[in-house]
Amino acid sequence: MLKMGYRMVSTVDLRLLWKFGYSFGYKGMKSVNRFKKRLKEGKVFPPFLYISITNTCNLRCQGCWVDVDKPQHFISLEDMNRLINNAKKHGNSFFGILGGEPFMHPQLFDILEAHPDCYFQIFTNGQYLNDETAGRLRKIGNATPLISVEGTEIVSDERRGRKKVLSKTLAGIEAAVRNRLITGVATSVCQSNFDDLVREEWVDELIERGAHYMWFHTYRPVGPDANPELALNTEQLVAVRRFGVEMRNKKAIAVVDAYWDDKGQALCPAATGISHHISPFGDVEPCPIVQFANETIQDNDGDIYKTMTESPLLEDFRKTAAKATRGCIVLERPDLLKEVVTRHDARDTTIRKAAMAELEVMDSRGSQHQPGREVPEKHWMYRFAKKHWFFGFGAYT
Repeated sequence: MLKMGYRMVSTVDLRLLWKFGYSFGYKGMKSVNRFKKRLKEGKVFPPFLYISITNTCNLRCQGCWVDVDKPQHFISLEDMNRLINNAKKHGNSFFGILGGEPFMHPQLFDILEAHPDCYFQIFTNGQYLNDETAGRLRKIGNATPLISVEGTEIVSDERRGRKKVLSKTLAGIEAAVRNRLITGVATSVCQSNFDDLVREEWVDELIERGAHYMWFHTYRPVGPDANPELALNTEQLVAVRRFGVEMRNKKAIAVVDAYWDDKGQALCPAATGISHHISPFGDVEPCPIVQFANETIQDNDGDIYKTMTESPLLEDFRKTAAKATRGCIVLERPDLLKEVVTRHDARDTTIRKAAMAELEVMDSRGSQHQPGREVPEKHWMYRFAKKHWFFGFGAYT
Protein backbone atom coordinates (compact mmCIF):
# COMPACT_ATOMS: atom_id res chain seq x y z
CA MET A 1 0.00 0.00 0.00
CA LEU A 2 2.87 2.39 0.79
CA LYS A 3 4.48 1.66 -2.56
CA MET A 4 1.19 2.18 -4.36
CA GLY A 5 0.61 5.43 -2.48
CA TYR A 6 4.07 6.65 -3.43
CA ARG A 7 3.45 5.77 -7.08
CA MET A 8 0.19 7.71 -7.07
CA VAL A 9 1.66 10.82 -5.44
CA SER A 10 4.76 10.83 -7.61
CA THR A 11 3.10 10.17 -10.98
CA VAL A 12 -0.36 11.77 -10.80
CA ASP A 13 -1.25 15.47 -10.84
CA LEU A 14 -2.00 16.22 -7.19
CA ARG A 15 -5.05 18.26 -8.16
CA LEU A 16 -6.45 15.16 -9.88
CA LEU A 17 -5.73 13.05 -6.81
CA TRP A 18 -7.70 15.51 -4.70
CA LYS A 19 -10.61 15.39 -7.16
CA PHE A 20 -10.55 11.61 -7.08
CA GLY A 21 -10.34 11.39 -3.31
CA TYR A 22 -13.16 13.86 -2.73
CA SER A 23 -15.58 13.32 -5.62
CA PHE A 24 -15.17 9.57 -5.96
CA GLY A 25 -13.95 8.51 -2.52
CA TYR A 26 -15.68 10.70 0.06
CA LYS A 27 -18.78 11.57 -1.95
CA GLY A 28 -18.99 8.03 -3.30
CA MET A 29 -19.15 6.63 0.24
CA LYS A 30 -21.88 9.13 1.09
CA SER A 31 -23.76 8.07 -2.02
CA VAL A 32 -23.66 4.41 -1.00
CA ASN A 33 -24.85 5.31 2.50
CA ARG A 34 -27.82 7.16 1.00
CA PHE A 35 -28.47 4.11 -1.18
CA LYS A 36 -28.60 1.87 1.90
CA LYS A 37 -31.02 4.24 3.61
CA ARG A 38 -33.27 4.20 0.55
CA LEU A 39 -33.28 0.41 0.59
CA LYS A 40 -34.88 0.48 4.03
CA GLU A 41 -37.70 2.52 2.49
CA GLY A 42 -38.08 0.03 -0.36
CA LYS A 43 -36.63 2.39 -2.98
CA VAL A 44 -33.78 1.30 -5.24
CA PHE A 45 -31.80 4.01 -7.00
CA PRO A 46 -28.21 3.03 -7.86
CA PRO A 47 -25.37 5.12 -6.42
CA PHE A 48 -23.36 4.30 -9.53
CA LEU A 49 -24.84 4.79 -13.00
CA TYR A 50 -23.18 3.46 -16.13
CA ILE A 51 -24.01 5.32 -19.32
CA SER A 52 -23.20 4.24 -22.87
CA ILE A 53 -23.05 7.61 -24.58
CA THR A 54 -22.68 6.29 -28.14
CA ASN A 55 -22.98 3.07 -30.10
CA THR A 56 -20.20 3.91 -32.53
CA CYS A 57 -16.68 2.50 -32.30
CA ASN A 58 -13.52 2.26 -34.38
CA LEU A 59 -13.03 -1.44 -33.48
CA ARG A 60 -15.08 -4.59 -34.10
CA CYS A 61 -14.49 -6.76 -31.03
CA GLN A 62 -15.50 -10.38 -30.64
CA GLY A 63 -18.44 -10.71 -28.30
CA CYS A 64 -19.46 -7.06 -28.56
CA TRP A 65 -23.16 -6.55 -27.86
CA VAL A 66 -23.26 -2.93 -29.06
CA ASP A 67 -24.48 -2.14 -32.58
CA VAL A 68 -21.19 -0.56 -33.58
CA ASP A 69 -21.73 -1.33 -37.26
CA LYS A 70 -25.09 0.44 -37.38
CA PRO A 71 -25.83 4.16 -37.88
CA GLN A 72 -24.15 6.35 -35.28
CA HIS A 73 -26.12 7.64 -32.35
CA PHE A 74 -25.06 9.87 -29.47
CA ILE A 75 -26.81 10.79 -26.24
CA SER A 76 -27.17 14.56 -26.46
CA LEU A 77 -25.41 16.95 -24.12
CA GLU A 78 -28.81 18.22 -22.99
CA ASP A 79 -29.99 14.72 -22.05
CA MET A 80 -26.71 13.93 -20.29
CA ASN A 81 -26.84 17.13 -18.26
CA ARG A 82 -30.44 16.52 -17.23
CA LEU A 83 -29.67 12.91 -16.30
CA ILE A 84 -26.56 13.73 -14.26
CA ASN A 85 -28.12 16.76 -12.57
CA ASN A 86 -31.11 14.72 -11.48
CA ALA A 87 -28.90 11.92 -10.14
CA LYS A 88 -26.81 14.47 -8.25
CA LYS A 89 -29.90 15.61 -6.38
CA HIS A 90 -30.01 12.15 -4.82
CA GLY A 91 -26.37 12.05 -3.83
CA ASN A 92 -24.73 10.52 -6.91
CA SER A 93 -21.26 11.74 -7.84
CA PHE A 94 -19.74 8.87 -9.86
CA PHE A 95 -20.64 7.89 -13.41
CA GLY A 96 -19.17 5.25 -15.70
CA ILE A 97 -18.96 6.37 -19.32
CA LEU A 98 -19.13 3.58 -21.90
CA GLY A 99 -19.77 3.15 -25.61
CA GLY A 100 -19.01 2.06 -28.28
CA GLU A 101 -15.97 4.24 -27.92
CA PRO A 102 -16.73 7.26 -25.68
CA PHE A 103 -14.03 9.44 -27.23
CA MET A 104 -15.95 9.34 -30.52
CA HIS A 105 -18.75 11.34 -28.86
CA PRO A 106 -18.27 14.91 -30.12
CA GLN A 107 -19.30 16.43 -26.77
CA LEU A 108 -17.55 14.11 -24.32
CA PHE A 109 -15.38 16.88 -22.92
CA ASP A 110 -18.38 19.22 -22.67
CA ILE A 111 -20.10 16.59 -20.52
CA LEU A 112 -17.10 16.35 -18.20
CA GLU A 113 -16.68 20.13 -17.98
CA ALA A 114 -20.35 20.63 -17.14
CA HIS A 115 -20.01 18.58 -13.94
CA PRO A 116 -16.80 19.46 -12.07
CA ASP A 117 -18.41 18.16 -8.86
CA CYS A 118 -18.61 14.62 -10.26
CA TYR A 119 -16.10 11.93 -11.13
CA PHE A 120 -16.14 9.90 -14.34
CA GLN A 121 -14.55 6.62 -15.36
CA ILE A 122 -14.20 6.40 -19.13
CA PHE A 123 -14.11 2.88 -20.60
CA THR A 124 -12.00 3.25 -23.74
CA ASN A 125 -9.81 1.33 -26.16
CA GLY A 126 -7.26 4.11 -25.72
CA GLN A 127 -6.73 4.80 -29.39
CA TYR A 128 -8.03 8.35 -29.16
CA LEU A 129 -5.78 9.18 -26.23
CA ASN A 130 -2.88 11.38 -27.19
CA ASP A 131 -1.20 14.40 -25.63
CA GLU A 132 -4.03 16.67 -26.77
CA THR A 133 -6.93 14.59 -25.43
CA ALA A 134 -5.07 13.41 -22.31
CA GLY A 135 -3.98 16.97 -21.65
CA ARG A 136 -7.55 18.14 -21.83
CA LEU A 137 -8.60 15.41 -19.38
CA ARG A 138 -5.87 16.63 -17.03
CA LYS A 139 -7.09 20.20 -17.33
CA ILE A 140 -10.70 19.24 -16.57
CA GLY A 141 -9.48 16.98 -13.79
CA ASN A 142 -12.50 14.78 -13.01
CA ALA A 143 -12.04 11.63 -15.10
CA THR A 144 -9.91 8.50 -15.25
CA PRO A 145 -9.45 6.53 -18.46
CA LEU A 146 -9.89 2.76 -18.10
CA ILE A 147 -8.08 1.43 -21.16
CA SER A 148 -8.81 -2.05 -22.45
CA VAL A 149 -5.98 -4.42 -23.38
CA GLU A 150 -7.05 -7.80 -24.70
CA GLY A 151 -3.82 -9.72 -25.16
CA THR A 152 -0.66 -9.92 -27.24
CA GLU A 153 -0.38 -8.16 -30.58
CA ILE A 154 -1.73 -11.15 -32.52
CA VAL A 155 -4.51 -11.90 -30.01
CA SER A 156 -5.51 -8.22 -29.79
CA ASP A 157 -5.91 -7.95 -33.55
CA GLU A 158 -8.07 -11.08 -33.59
CA ARG A 159 -10.14 -10.08 -30.56
CA ARG A 160 -10.68 -6.52 -31.74
CA GLY A 161 -11.14 -6.92 -35.45
CA ARG A 162 -8.49 -4.44 -36.57
CA LYS A 163 -4.72 -4.34 -37.20
CA LYS A 164 -1.98 -3.00 -34.89
CA VAL A 165 -4.50 -2.57 -32.08
CA LEU A 166 -2.11 -3.26 -29.20
CA SER A 167 0.55 -0.75 -30.24
CA LYS A 168 -2.06 1.99 -30.62
CA THR A 169 -3.61 1.14 -27.27
CA LEU A 170 -0.23 1.12 -25.52
CA ALA A 171 0.45 4.54 -27.02
CA GLY A 172 -2.79 5.70 -25.43
CA ILE A 173 -1.69 4.37 -22.04
CA GLU A 174 1.64 6.18 -22.44
CA ALA A 175 -0.13 9.44 -23.25
CA ALA A 176 -2.39 9.13 -20.21
CA VAL A 177 0.54 8.39 -17.89
CA ARG A 178 2.69 11.11 -19.45
CA ASN A 179 -0.06 13.63 -18.73
CA ARG A 180 -0.23 12.47 -15.10
CA LEU A 181 -3.74 11.02 -15.22
CA ILE A 182 -4.99 8.29 -12.91
CA THR A 183 -4.73 5.51 -15.48
CA GLY A 184 -6.41 2.12 -15.44
CA VAL A 185 -6.16 -0.96 -17.65
CA ALA A 186 -9.07 -3.37 -18.12
CA THR A 187 -9.17 -6.82 -19.65
CA SER A 188 -12.04 -9.07 -20.64
CA VAL A 189 -10.37 -12.35 -19.72
CA CYS A 190 -11.14 -15.15 -22.17
CA GLN A 191 -9.61 -18.31 -23.59
CA SER A 192 -7.34 -16.51 -26.04
CA ASN A 193 -5.71 -14.16 -23.50
CA PHE A 194 -5.91 -16.10 -20.23
CA ASP A 195 -2.40 -17.56 -20.36
CA ASP A 196 -0.82 -14.26 -21.43
CA LEU A 197 -2.49 -11.89 -18.99
CA VAL A 198 -3.53 -13.83 -15.89
CA ARG A 199 0.03 -13.93 -14.63
CA GLU A 200 2.29 -11.91 -12.39
CA GLU A 201 4.58 -10.79 -15.21
CA TRP A 202 1.72 -8.94 -16.88
CA VAL A 203 0.92 -7.08 -13.68
CA ASP A 204 4.60 -6.12 -13.37
CA GLU A 205 4.51 -4.80 -16.93
CA LEU A 206 1.43 -2.71 -16.17
CA ILE A 207 3.20 -1.18 -13.18
CA GLU A 208 6.30 -0.52 -15.28
CA ARG A 209 4.15 1.20 -17.90
CA GLY A 210 2.70 3.44 -15.20
CA ALA A 211 -0.83 2.06 -14.77
CA HIS A 212 -2.36 2.80 -11.37
CA TYR A 213 -5.16 0.23 -11.34
CA MET A 214 -6.31 -2.83 -13.24
CA TRP A 215 -9.68 -4.46 -13.71
CA PHE A 216 -10.09 -8.07 -14.84
CA HIS A 217 -13.64 -9.02 -15.81
CA THR A 218 -14.52 -12.31 -17.44
CA TYR A 219 -15.69 -12.66 -21.02
CA ARG A 220 -19.45 -12.83 -21.50
CA PRO A 221 -20.61 -14.57 -24.70
CA VAL A 222 -23.52 -12.36 -25.68
CA GLY A 223 -24.53 -10.27 -28.68
CA PRO A 224 -24.82 -11.03 -32.40
CA ASP A 225 -21.38 -12.74 -32.55
CA ALA A 226 -21.16 -14.25 -29.10
CA ASN A 227 -18.11 -16.48 -29.74
CA PRO A 228 -18.98 -18.84 -26.87
CA GLU A 229 -15.74 -20.77 -27.41
CA LEU A 230 -13.94 -17.85 -25.74
CA ALA A 231 -15.82 -18.24 -22.44
CA LEU A 232 -13.80 -19.38 -19.43
CA ASN A 233 -14.35 -22.74 -17.79
CA THR A 234 -15.07 -23.20 -14.09
CA GLU A 235 -11.44 -23.64 -13.08
CA GLN A 236 -10.43 -20.51 -14.94
CA LEU A 237 -13.22 -18.46 -13.37
CA VAL A 238 -11.99 -19.40 -9.90
CA ALA A 239 -8.38 -18.78 -10.97
CA VAL A 240 -9.17 -15.22 -12.09
CA ARG A 241 -10.70 -14.44 -8.70
CA ARG A 242 -7.78 -16.01 -6.83
CA PHE A 243 -5.27 -14.16 -8.99
CA GLY A 244 -6.90 -10.79 -8.28
CA VAL A 245 -6.88 -11.37 -4.54
CA GLU A 246 -3.22 -12.44 -4.58
CA MET A 247 -2.13 -9.44 -6.66
CA ARG A 248 -3.81 -7.07 -4.22
CA ASN A 249 -1.45 -8.30 -1.54
CA LYS A 250 1.73 -8.38 -3.62
CA LYS A 251 1.74 -5.54 -6.12
CA ALA A 252 1.82 -1.75 -5.97
CA ILE A 253 -1.28 -1.41 -8.14
CA ALA A 254 -4.97 -1.28 -7.25
CA VAL A 255 -6.98 -4.29 -8.41
CA VAL A 256 -10.64 -3.53 -9.04
CA ASP A 257 -13.48 -6.00 -9.23
CA ALA A 258 -17.22 -5.59 -8.96
CA TYR A 259 -18.43 -9.15 -8.74
CA TRP A 260 -17.41 -10.47 -5.30
CA ASP A 261 -17.93 -9.28 -1.74
CA ASP A 262 -15.44 -9.23 1.15
CA LYS A 263 -16.08 -12.92 1.89
CA GLY A 264 -15.45 -13.90 -1.70
CA GLN A 265 -19.13 -14.57 -2.36
CA ALA A 266 -20.30 -13.67 -5.83
CA LEU A 267 -22.63 -10.77 -6.46
CA CYS A 268 -24.26 -9.06 -9.42
CA PRO A 269 -24.16 -5.23 -9.28
CA ALA A 270 -27.49 -5.01 -11.11
CA ALA A 271 -29.18 -7.59 -8.86
CA THR A 272 -28.07 -5.69 -5.74
CA GLY A 273 -29.24 -2.44 -7.32
CA ILE A 274 -25.89 -0.74 -6.88
CA SER A 275 -25.70 -0.02 -10.59
CA HIS A 276 -27.93 0.05 -13.66
CA HIS A 277 -27.27 1.07 -17.24
CA ILE A 278 -28.39 3.70 -19.73
CA SER A 279 -28.13 2.73 -23.40
CA PRO A 280 -26.91 5.05 -26.20
CA PHE A 281 -30.59 5.74 -26.96
CA GLY A 282 -31.47 6.63 -23.38
CA ASP A 283 -33.06 3.27 -22.53
CA VAL A 284 -33.02 2.35 -18.84
CA GLU A 285 -31.63 -1.19 -18.67
CA PRO A 286 -30.65 -3.50 -15.77
CA CYS A 287 -27.07 -3.78 -17.06
CA PRO A 288 -25.18 -3.29 -20.35
CA ILE A 289 -25.66 -6.89 -21.56
CA VAL A 290 -29.40 -6.95 -20.82
CA GLN A 291 -30.66 -5.03 -23.83
CA PHE A 292 -34.31 -4.76 -22.93
CA ALA A 293 -36.20 -1.86 -21.37
CA ASN A 294 -39.58 -0.30 -20.77
CA GLU A 295 -38.41 3.14 -19.67
CA THR A 296 -36.14 5.88 -21.00
CA ILE A 297 -34.32 8.84 -19.51
CA GLN A 298 -36.94 11.11 -21.09
CA ASP A 299 -39.77 9.62 -19.00
CA ASN A 300 -41.23 11.56 -16.06
CA ASP A 301 -39.85 14.80 -17.52
CA GLY A 302 -36.32 13.45 -17.21
CA ASP A 303 -36.62 12.46 -13.55
CA ILE A 304 -34.33 9.41 -13.62
CA TYR A 305 -34.83 8.83 -9.89
CA LYS A 306 -38.59 8.46 -10.30
CA THR A 307 -38.19 6.36 -13.43
CA MET A 308 -35.80 3.89 -11.84
CA THR A 309 -37.41 3.61 -8.43
CA GLU A 310 -40.82 2.96 -9.99
CA SER A 311 -39.73 0.57 -12.77
CA PRO A 312 -41.53 -2.82 -12.53
CA LEU A 313 -39.02 -4.31 -14.98
CA LEU A 314 -35.96 -3.33 -12.94
CA GLU A 315 -37.59 -4.52 -9.72
CA ASP A 316 -38.52 -7.88 -11.22
CA PHE A 317 -35.05 -8.31 -12.71
CA ARG A 318 -33.37 -7.66 -9.36
CA LYS A 319 -35.62 -10.05 -7.44
CA THR A 320 -35.51 -12.81 -10.06
CA ALA A 321 -31.75 -12.60 -10.50
CA ALA A 322 -31.02 -12.54 -6.76
CA LYS A 323 -33.34 -15.48 -6.12
CA ALA A 324 -31.78 -17.59 -8.87
CA THR A 325 -28.06 -16.99 -8.30
CA ARG A 326 -25.44 -14.75 -6.74
CA GLY A 327 -23.75 -14.72 -10.13
CA CYS A 328 -24.87 -13.60 -13.57
CA ILE A 329 -28.41 -14.59 -14.50
CA VAL A 330 -27.66 -13.86 -18.17
CA LEU A 331 -24.95 -16.52 -18.24
CA GLU A 332 -26.44 -19.04 -15.81
CA ARG A 333 -30.18 -18.74 -16.44
CA PRO A 334 -30.96 -17.06 -19.78
CA ASP A 335 -34.34 -18.81 -19.57
CA LEU A 336 -35.25 -16.81 -16.47
CA LEU A 337 -34.17 -13.56 -18.09
CA LYS A 338 -36.42 -14.40 -21.03
CA GLU A 339 -39.32 -14.92 -18.60
CA VAL A 340 -38.72 -11.50 -17.01
CA VAL A 341 -38.59 -9.80 -20.40
CA THR A 342 -41.74 -11.60 -21.56
CA ARG A 343 -43.62 -10.85 -18.34
CA HIS A 344 -43.17 -7.13 -18.84
CA ASP A 345 -43.34 -7.14 -22.63
CA ALA A 346 -40.02 -5.29 -22.57
CA ARG A 347 -38.82 -3.95 -25.88
CA ASP A 348 -35.58 -4.83 -27.60
CA THR A 349 -33.30 -1.78 -27.26
CA THR A 350 -30.86 -2.82 -29.99
CA ILE A 351 -30.82 -1.48 -33.53
CA ARG A 352 -30.50 -5.01 -34.91
CA LYS A 353 -33.71 -6.10 -33.10
CA ALA A 354 -32.36 -9.57 -32.45
CA ALA A 355 -31.80 -9.52 -28.68
CA MET A 356 -34.57 -12.02 -27.95
CA ALA A 357 -33.40 -14.41 -30.66
CA GLU A 358 -29.87 -14.21 -29.26
CA LEU A 359 -31.18 -14.87 -25.76
CA GLU A 360 -33.15 -17.91 -26.90
CA VAL A 361 -30.08 -19.66 -28.30
CA MET A 362 -27.82 -18.95 -25.32
CA ASP A 363 -26.54 -21.96 -23.42
CA SER A 364 -26.42 -21.99 -19.63
CA ARG A 365 -22.85 -21.69 -18.39
CA GLY A 366 -20.86 -20.83 -15.28
CA SER A 367 -20.34 -17.32 -13.95
CA GLN A 368 -18.56 -15.83 -10.94
CA HIS A 369 -20.86 -17.78 -8.60
CA GLN A 370 -18.94 -20.91 -7.58
CA PRO A 371 -20.43 -22.14 -4.26
CA GLY A 372 -17.89 -23.74 -1.96
CA ARG A 373 -14.97 -22.24 -3.85
CA GLU A 374 -15.10 -18.70 -2.50
CA VAL A 375 -11.83 -16.78 -2.20
CA PRO A 376 -12.16 -14.19 0.61
CA GLU A 377 -10.38 -10.86 0.49
CA LYS A 378 -7.03 -10.98 2.27
CA HIS A 379 -6.08 -7.33 2.51
CA TRP A 380 -7.77 -5.49 5.36
CA MET A 381 -8.43 -2.34 3.33
CA TYR A 382 -10.19 -4.10 0.47
CA ARG A 383 -12.07 -6.23 2.98
CA PHE A 384 -13.25 -3.18 4.92
CA ALA A 385 -14.26 -1.23 1.80
CA LYS A 386 -16.23 -4.11 0.33
CA LYS A 387 -17.95 -4.94 3.59
CA HIS A 388 -19.24 -1.39 4.05
CA TRP A 389 -19.62 0.04 0.55
CA PHE A 390 -19.90 -2.74 -1.99
CA PHE A 391 -21.51 -6.02 -1.03
CA GLY A 392 -24.89 -7.77 -1.22
CA PHE A 393 -26.98 -5.08 0.52
CA GLY A 394 -29.48 -7.73 1.55
CA ALA A 395 -30.30 -8.73 -2.02
CA TYR A 396 -29.51 -12.38 -1.36
CA THR A 397 -31.24 -12.82 1.98
